[in-house]
Amino acid sequence: MKKWYLALLTLVLVFSLAACSSGESGGSGDADGVQELTIKISHVVAENTPKHQGALSMKEYIEKESDGKIKVQVYPNSQLFGDKDEYQNLVANNVQFIIPDMSKLVGNDPGFNIPAMPFLFKDDEAANAFWDGEKGQEIFKRLEKDGVLGLSMWPNGAKHITNEKKAIKTPDDLKGLKIRTQGGQLLEAIYGDLGAGSTSIPFGELYTALQQGTVDGQENTYSNIESKKFDEVQKYMTIMGHTRVDYALLTNTKFWDGLNDETRKIIEKGVEEGTKVARDSAMDLNDDALKTLKDRGQVEIHELSESEIDAFKKKLEPVYKEWAEKIGADIIKDAESKSE
Repeated sequence: MKKWYLALLTLVLVFSLAACSSGESGGSGDADGVQELTIKISHVVAENTPKHQGALSMKEYIEKESDGKIKVQVYPNSQLFGDKDEYQNLVANNVQFIIPDMSKLVGNDPGFNIPAMPFLFKDDEAANAFWDGEKGQEIFKRLEKDGVLGLSMWPNGAKHITNEKKAIKTPDDLKGLKIRTQGGQLLEAIYGDLGAGSTSIPFGELYTALQQGTVDGQENTYSNIESKKFDEVQKYMTIMGHTRVDYALLTNTKFWDGLNDETRKIIEKGVEEGTKVARDSAMDLNDDALKTLKDRGQVEIHELSESEIDAFKKKLEPVYKEWAEKIGADIIKDAESKSE
């Protein structure tokens, strides 16, 4: 009798634990109605940038369509997490969306070097088309091993060089300069071939590094240069467009898989709205930022001619070929086709 009772008790306990486990792993994802959630979106740049405008659009759409059941908190300017720790905190689900510069992901997969390939894309539309296509989505899927889901590419645009020392018009003009980059071996190789040193400094610390002369210059988009007022601590800017700043909108797979269908549809649509706003605003904000930089008149601006650009392309051919092999010939071919 006692053995029978113990066996029954054990069986009941097993079924109870199984039921609890089932509820924790996926029960919330099957429930009806919009789930009550608080979602955090973290990024490292200023409010008057395409990234922030896209994040605000996500917030507005999701909160409105969920009738306030989903609260979205947006943290710009590294207020929540910075370059160095945002990915780890996404993996830990301490934040539900981050929008890092793709250069921060090159250690996770070499495909994220695409924006750093010199003179690869002719404009934002070509870059958008690549990341929306088969090969771009293939690169995003490689993050799933970390428990991270790549949702979309948000452009910031082509990068241009500022520095404190001299006007940059030829490859030789970069010799001896120390330039801050977003990091990664490809960018190191580019500046190494140009005779310059490169170092990675968190974006939120860059103004001070330029002001104190820790580095001579940096490369960035017009909107990032203007919004952070780098022209206050730099004398020269070269309009170059040699590499790009493109962002990856990422989420945590555990968070995503825990959403039921109704909730996920609202958030997916919010992502679509945010992507549209980020992409539409990128060109306008960069155009406005360049005008503001010219109007402020604090930095001497030189725009490379076609022949000057060709000189840089020729100088960087060895780097391009080497990294095309590392990234994958099929991926590079697909990317090049978007600018044809």
